[in-house]
Amino acid sequence: TLLYCLCVGSIMMFPFSFLILITCIFSLSFLFFCIFSFCFLVNLVKQLRNRADEDARIIHMSMQMGNEPPISLRRDLEHLMLLIGELYKKNPFNLELALEYWCPSEPLQTSTIMGSYLGVAHQRPPQRQVVLSKFVRQMGDLLPPTIYIPYLKMLQGLANGPQCAHYCFSLLKVNGSSHVENIQGTGGSPVSWEHFFHSLMLYHEHLRKDLPSADSVQYRHLPSRGITQKEQDGLIAFLQLTSTIITWSENARLALCEHPQWTPVVVILGLLQCSIPPVLKAELLKTLAAFGKSPEIAASLWQSLEYTQILQTVRVPSQRQAIGIEVELNEIESRCEEYPLTRAFCQLISTLVESSFPSNLGAGLRPPGFDPYLQFLRDSVFLRFRTRAYRRAAEKWEVAELVLEVFYKLLRDYEPQLEDFVDQFVELQGEEIIAYKPPGFSLMYHLLNESPMLELALSLLEEGVKQLDTYAPFPGKKHLEKAVQHCLALLNLTLQKENLFMDLLRESQLALIVSPLEQLLQGINPRTKKADNVVNIARYLYHGNTNPELAFESAKILCCISCNSNIQIKLVGDFTHDQSVSQKLMAGFVECLDSEDTEEFVRLEEELEKKLAGIRHETRIHILNLLITSLERNPPNLALYLLGFELKKPVSTTNLQDPGVLGCPRTCLHAILNILEKGTEGRTGPVAVRESPQLAELCYQVIYQLCACSDTSGPTMRYLRTSQDFLFSQLQHLPFSNKEYEMSMLNQMSWLMKTASIELRVTSLNRQRSHTQRLLHLLLDDMPVKPYSDGEGGIEDENRSVSGFLHFDTATKVRRKILSILDSIDFSQEIPEPLQLDFFDRAQIEQVIANCEHKNLRGQTVCNVKLLHRVLVAEVNALQGMAAIGQRPLLMEEISTILQYVVGRNKLLQCLHAKRHVLESWRQLVEIILTACPQDLIQAEDRQLIIRDILQDVHDKILDDEAAQELMPVVAGAVFTLTAHLSQAVRTEQKQPLVLGPGETHYAFMLDSSFTSPPPAENPGVGFASIGDSSLHIILKKLLDFILKTGGGFQRVRTHLYGSLLYYLQIAQRPDEPDTLEAAKKTMWERLTAPEDVFSKLQRENIAIIESYGAALMEVVCRDACDGHEIGRMLALALLDRIVSVDKQQQWLLYLSNSGYLKVLVDSLVEDDHTLQSLLTPQPPLLKALYTYESKMAFLTRVAKIQQGALELLRSGVIVRLAQCQVYDMRPEMDPQGMFGMRDPPVFIPAPVDRYRQILLPALRLCQVILTSSTAQHLQAAGQVLQFLISHSDTIQAILRCQDVSAGSLQELALLTGIISKAALPGILNELDVDVNEGSLMELQGHIGRFQRQCLGLLSRFGGSDRLRQFKFQDDNVEGDRVSKKDELELAMQQICANVMEYCQSLMLQSSPTFQHAVCLFTPSLSETINRDGPRQDTQAPVIPYWRLPGLGIIVYLLKQSANDFFSYYDSHRRSVNKLQNVEQLPPDEIKELCQSVMPVGVEKISTAQKYVLARRRLVKLINNRAKLLSLCSFIIETCLFILWRHLEYYLLHCTPTDSQDSLFASRTLFKSRRLQDSFTSETNLDFRSGLTGVSQHDIDQLQADAINAFGESLQKKLLDIEGLYSKVRSRYSFIQALVRRIRGLLRISRN
Repeated sequence: TLLYCLCVGSIMMFPFSFLILITCIFSLSFLFFCIFSFCFLVNLVKQLRNRADEDARIIHMSMQMGNEPPISLRRDLEHLMLLIGELYKKNPFNLELALEYWCPSEPLQTSTIMGSYLGVAHQRPPQRQVVLSKFVRQMGDLLPPTIYIPYLKMLQGLANGPQCAHYCFSLLKVNGSSHVENIQGTGGSPVSWEHFFHSLMLYHEHLRKDLPSADSVQYRHLPSRGITQKEQDGLIAFLQLTSTIITWSENARLALCEHPQWTPVVVILGLLQCSIPPVLKAELLKTLAAFGKSPEIAASLWQSLEYTQILQTVRVPSQRQAIGIEVELNEIESRCEEYPLTRAFCQLISTLVESSFPSNLGAGLRPPGFDPYLQFLRDSVFLRFRTRAYRRAAEKWEVAELVLEVFYKLLRDYEPQLEDFVDQFVELQGEEIIAYKPPGFSLMYHLLNESPMLELALSLLEEGVKQLDTYAPFPGKKHLEKAVQHCLALLNLTLQKENLFMDLLRESQLALIVSPLEQLLQGINPRTKKADNVVNIARYLYHGNTNPELAFESAKILCCISCNSNIQIKLVGDFTHDQSVSQKLMAGFVECLDSEDTEEFVRLEEELEKKLAGIRHETRIHILNLLITSLERNPPNLALYLLGFELKKPVSTTNLQDPGVLGCPRTCLHAILNILEKGTEGRTGPVAVRESPQLAELCYQVIYQLCACSDTSGPTMRYLRTSQDFLFSQLQHLPFSNKEYEMSMLNQMSWLMKTASIELRVTSLNRQRSHTQRLLHLLLDDMPVKPYSDGEGGIEDENRSVSGFLHFDTATKVRRKILSILDSIDFSQEIPEPLQLDFFDRAQIEQVIANCEHKNLRGQTVCNVKLLHRVLVAEVNALQGMAAIGQRPLLMEEISTILQYVVGRNKLLQCLHAKRHVLESWRQLVEIILTACPQDLIQAEDRQLIIRDILQDVHDKILDDEAAQELMPVVAGAVFTLTAHLSQAVRTEQKQPLVLGPGETHYAFMLDSSFTSPPPAENPGVGFASIGDSSLHIILKKLLDFILKTGGGFQRVRTHLYGSLLYYLQIAQRPDEPDTLEAAKKTMWERLTAPEDVFSKLQRENIAIIESYGAALMEVVCRDACDGHEIGRMLALALLDRIVSVDKQQQWLLYLSNSGYLKVLVDSLVEDDHTLQSLLTPQPPLLKALYTYESKMAFLTRVAKIQQGALELLRSGVIVRLAQCQVYDMRPEMDPQGMFGMRDPPVFIPAPVDRYRQILLPALRLCQVILTSSTAQHLQAAGQVLQFLISHSDTIQAILRCQDVSAGSLQELALLTGIISKAALPGILNELDVDVNEGSLMELQGHIGRFQRQCLGLLSRFGGSDRLRQFKFQDDNVEGDRVSKKDELELAMQQICANVMEYCQSLMLQSSPTFQHAVCLFTPSLSETINRDGPRQDTQAPVIPYWRLPGLGIIVYLLKQSANDFFSYYDSHRRSVNKLQNVEQLPPDEIKELCQSVMPVGVEKISTAQKYVLARRRLVKLINNRAKLLSLCSFIIETCLFILWRHLEYYLLHCTPTDSQDSLFASRTLFKSRRLQDSFTSETNLDFRSGLTGVSQHDIDQLQADAINAFGESLQKKLLDIEGLYSKVRSRYSFIQALVRRIRGLLRISRN
C-alpha cells in the first residue's frame, strides 16, 4: 500500500519527474513486476477504475450544467496509463518487454522466445502475465471519455515491437466486432479499428461538403468547424497508435490497407484535401508514411499523391491560385513559426523513396519524373530553412535533418547511366516535351557546381562544427548532428560517383558544365573569406568519441579527396596555416586512431554500442587509407603532416621523437606504433593482429611505405630502430596465426617482411653489423633463443656469426623462422563449384561477370557484385509474358546462386592475391638475406644448409597435388634466386688457392682426394659440397618434377625453372683455372688413368637423373625451345646447350634429331631472316628477335661441336639455310670514327654495325665449328661452307678489305680467315652439291682466288705495320672495359695471323706433289723486312694490292715479331702467375687497378675480401689470355719457319732463273682464276705477271744474302729458346730445331 501510494502521489505531483526518478534508481520493468505481482493490488486497480468512472460522471454532469469541473478531482488512473505508455514507448534494445501485457489465446508461430512463455507451445502463461493482460483488456471496456486518450497512449507504448504490435492490432480488431456489447451504442468499442475508420470517413464526408471552391482565397483561413479540439486530440492519439502498429507489423499494415470497407489510405488522402489544422494533417501524413513502408502500398501511394496534388505538380491554366503543401508552408506554417506539416511531408517522401520509386510518376498529366517534388524540397524547404522563424528552436534542425535525409536516399540509390545524359522526349497532349532527369542526376549537378545548395551544405557543416566545439547542450543538438551526418554523406556519395558522372557527361552532347567536388571544396568560404571548407570537415574528427558517425563521414571525405596530388599541397597549407587549428586537427586524427574497438565486437552486448564500435573502427580504416594514399604522392603531403615529419625543411632532416620529447606532439605514427606494439611483450603477439586484423594490416602497410620512401626512410627506420626496437619485437612473433582472417594475416606478414628486407639492406649498407646480425639470428637460427628479450639484451657480439647456433645437435634444434613463415602459407586453395544453371546461359553469364570486373583499391581484379545484381535483375525485368512472370521466383533464386558464386570467386581471387603477396615478400626477404647482407655473417657451410632447407621446403609445398597453380610464378622466381645462390655458394667453396711449390700455384678442390684429406666422419657434408651430393640430387629431382608439373602451360614459370636448372648444372661445371703451362707436363697415360674428379662425378650423376625422366622432359624443353615466349625460348635453348654438352650418351641429341626439333630449329633460320633485317635499321624495333637468334645459333654451335651433331646439322641443311639468309648481305657502312677502337661509349641499343656483327659472328662460328668437327665428312662440310661464302661474297670481301681495327672487325676477320683456311682449298669445288658448267666453275674459281689473295694480303696489315704497332703498344694506363678490349684486339690479331699462316701451309701441302713443283705463295724478296727494320719507323709501309703476291720478307718479319711477342707474353704470364700466388701481398693500388678492369665503378665500396676475389678473377683471365697468345705465337713461329723453309728450298735449290715459266707453272695454276679476269684490266694482269715472272739470278742471290742477315744467330737463339720453354710440351717436339737447322743449311749452300 505504501509503495502504491508513493507511486500514485509522485505521479500526481510530478508525472514526468517521477519517470526519470524511477528510471535512474530501478529498472522500471522490475518495478511494475513488483507492483502487479501481488494479487491484492488487483483490488487497488479496480478502485482506480471505479474512481475514474465516478470522476467521468461528475465531469459530464458539470458540463451539462455549464459549470467547470471540480479542481479536486484526482486523475490517478490517467497518470498511470500515461506512465505505462511512456515507459514502453521506447525499445532501444529490441527487448519487447511489453509482451508481459499480452496473453494471446494461442502461441505465435515463431521460434523467437519473447516474454515469459512465448514460443513454448501449450504452456500455461504465468499468473503475472494473465493479470497484466486482463488489466489492458478491462481498461478498454466501457471506457469513459476522460481516459480515452491516456488509454490510447498506453496502447501505443505497449504496441512497441513486432509481436506487441500484432497483439494490439488483434485487440483493436476484436473490439470492433459486432457481438461486443457496449453502452455507447451497438457499433462496438470506441477503441477499435471499426470505430476509428468509420469516424474518419464521417469526418471526411462532413468536411468535404464544407470544402470551398479552388478559386476561393480565404478557404485556408476558415475555422475547422467539423472537428473540435478534443476530437482532434483523440484523432491524433489514434493516428499515432495506428502509425506505431503498422510501423512494426507488416501484416497489420497490409490487412488495414486491403480492407474493403475501411480504405484508410483513401480516407486519409481525402482528409488531407480538407480544411483541417496542420497538426492533424501532419499526423495523417505520418500515418501515410507508416503505410508506405510496404513497397506494394508505396507504389499506389505515389500515384495517389500525384492524383490528389498534395504537392501541386500540375498547374491548371484556369486556376488563379496555387494550392497544396507549398502554400501551407509559405502562408500558414511560416506565420505560425511551426512546421509539422512540412516535416511530416518530408518524412512521407523519405519513406516512399526508400520503398518504391516509380520512374514514370505523373505520366500523362505532366513530364514524368520526380523533379517537382525535388524542386520543392530543395528550393522551398532546404534553401529557406535557415531564414525562416521557428517558435521552437529545435524544429529548425528537425526540418534540415528530414530534407537532407531525402536527398541522401535519392543520391544513394542513383547510379549514373548513359541515358541520363540524353534528353528523353515524351508526348503530352500532342506535344513533344523533355522528360525530367532522375533526381540523383539533379542532385549531382547541383553538388558539382557552386550552387546555393552546395553553399548551404558547406555553411551547415561550418555551423555544425562551431556548435559542437562549444560542448554545450542546445535545442535540437541530436537533429543537428543527424543533419550534418546526412550532409557529409551527400558529399561522400558525390565524390564516389563524380568520376563516372563526369565521364558520361563528357561522352554525351549535353550542354552542362560541372567541376570536381574536391576542387569546389577548395573554394573560398564567403563567411570567413578563407578556403577552410575541408578544414571544417576535418574538424569533425575531433568529435570522434562523442559523434563517431560524423568522424566516420569526415574521414571518408578526406580519404577520397586525398587522391589528388595538387590538392595534397593545398590541404597541407590549410591544415598548418593556423597553429591552434593544426594542433586540434592532429589531435582529432590521433584520437580517432587511439579508439579501442575490435573488429569482431563480440564482447559488446548492446546493438547500438556494436554499431558505434564498428563505425569507430571504419573511421580508423579510412584514416589509415588516407595516410597510405597520401604517402604515394610527392611531398609535402597530408601524411607527412599527420605522421610528424618536417614540412618547412627537407623531409629527410626530420628527427622523430617520442611524444613530449623536445616538444614533439603525439602523432598518427605514435598511434600506429601503439596499436602494433600492444601484446608484443607476451607470447601471444600483437593484440591488433588477432582482434583487428584489417587495421593491423594497414598499420604495417603505413610503416612499410614510410621505410620504402627515400625521403622518410632514414628518419623512420632510425626511430624504429633506436626508440622502439620495432622490427625485432614484431618479427619474433612471426608467423602470425589467424585462420578466420587469413587474408589480412597474410598481408600483415607481407608488409612486415618487406619492412624487414629494407632494414637488412639499409643496415648492411651502413655497416651496422650488430643490427643486421641480430635480425639474421632471429630469422635463420635453428637453435632456440631467449624469446621476447628487450632491445639491448638481444644485441650480440659483432664477431659472432649465424653458424654459432647451427650445431648438428638434432635434439635441441628448432624450426628456422624463415621456414616457419613459409609453413604458415597454405598453398592449397578451395575453388568454388562451377555454376549449374537452368535458365541463364553459362557462357553469357561468364561474359557478364567479366564485364563487371574492376580493380579494387588493392589492385585486385574482382567482380562488382552490386553491378552484376543490377544487370541480372534488369534482364529479368525485361522478360515479358505470363511464363516469365510465373518463373520469376525461380529466376531470382538462380540470380542469388550466381551472386553467391561470384562472392566466392571474389574471395578466391583476393585470397590468391594475398598469398602471392606474402610469397613475394618472403622471397624478397630471402633474397636480401642471401644477397645484400655481409657474406661473413653467414659461413659458407651454413649458407648452403639454409638454402638447401629452403629449396626443399618450397619445392615440397608447390609440388603438392593441392597446391594452387597461381602461386607457381612466385615460387619459380624464388627457386631461381635460391638455386643461383646455391650454385654460387658451392662453387665458391670449391675454389681455394693452394700453394704447391715456391714458384707455382694451382686452384685445388676442397674435396678432391688428390689435394685434401677426406672430411671427418661427423661432418654431414660428405660429397661434392657441404650439403652433400644426395641433397643436390634431391634438389635436381624436385626441379625436374616442378618443370613437368607445369604441363603445357605456364611457360613463364618454366622460364625461371630453366634458369634454376642452368644454375644447378653450373655447379658441376669445372671453374675457370689459370693455365700455368704446367698441366701439359703430364703424359697422356697419366691423364687417362687419373681418378674421376668430383665435377665429372656429379656431372655424370646429374645427366643420369635427367635422362631418367625420359621423353617427357625432353618434349617439354624442346617444345619451349622451338616456340613460345622469347625469354623462355632463350633459356630453353641454353638448357639444351648445357645438357647436350654433358650428355656423353647423346640421348638428347638423338631425340632432337629423331623428333624433328633440330630440323625445326634449322628451318626457322630462314623465317628469322626478315625479322633480323628489320633490326638493322637506325631505329630498330625490339631486339628480342636478335637475342633469340643468338641463343639459337649458340645451341646449334654446341651441337656442331659433337661429330654426330655436325653430321645431323649438315643433313638438316643448316649451311644451306644460312646461305639463303639475306641479312648477312646487309652490312652497314662502317663508322670512320671507329678506327683504333676510339668508339663512343656503348648505349643500351647497339649501333647498326654492332647489331650486324651480333647476327654475322654466330653464323661464322657455326661454320667454323662444323668444319672442325666434321672430320668424316670434311669435304662435304667445306663445300657447303664455301657455298655459303660465295653466296655472300660481297660481304666476305668487304670484311677482308675493311681497314677498321675495332674489336668487332678483328673478330670478323679472325673467324672468316679461320673458315677460309679450312674451306677454300683445292678440290673443294668437286664436293659442291650443285651442277656447274664450265662457265660457272670458272666463276667459282674466281671467287676462291679472290678469297685466297685477300687473305694473303692481310699479312701486310697484321704482320706488324707501324699503324698496328702503335695501336698494339699504346699506353697501358687505361681503365675499365678498355683493358679487356685491348686483350681481345691483341688476341684477335694474333688469331688472324695464325689463320692466314695455316691457310698458306694448307695450300702448300695440298697443292705441291713434289718439292720440285712447289707452290710459291711469296716472291723471293725480303724488302718488307729491310724496310720495317730500317731507321724510319715512323713512315707507313706501302700497302701491297691484294692481286700482288707478297714477298718472303713479311714472313721473316712476322717470325721475328712473333718471337719478340712470345717472350713479352711469357714474361707477362709469369708475372701474372706470381701475382695470383701472392694476391694478398700486392699493393693496394695494384689491387684497385685489377678490380677496376672487372668492375669500373664502385670498387671503393666493396670489402677487401671481395677486392681479392675480383683481382684473382682478373689475373686468371689475364693468365689464360696470355696462354692463348703464347699458343698462337708458337703456332705462327712454327708455320712461318715451315713456309720460309719451303720457299727458300725452292728458290735456292729448284728454281731456274733462265726458265722461270716452268718453275712457276704450279704457282700460275694456283692463281689461274686471276688470269680469267685479264679482260677486265690489263694493268692488273701485267702487275700480276711481273710479280711471278721477274725472278732472276740477282733476285735469288739477293734473297740468299738478305736471308743470311735476317735469319741471324740472335733470331735462331730466340727460336730455340722458345722451343725449350714452350714447344716441347705444347707442340711438336724439336720441330723448330729441325726447321732452324734446315734453313741454316740452305743459307750456307753456295749457288753457282
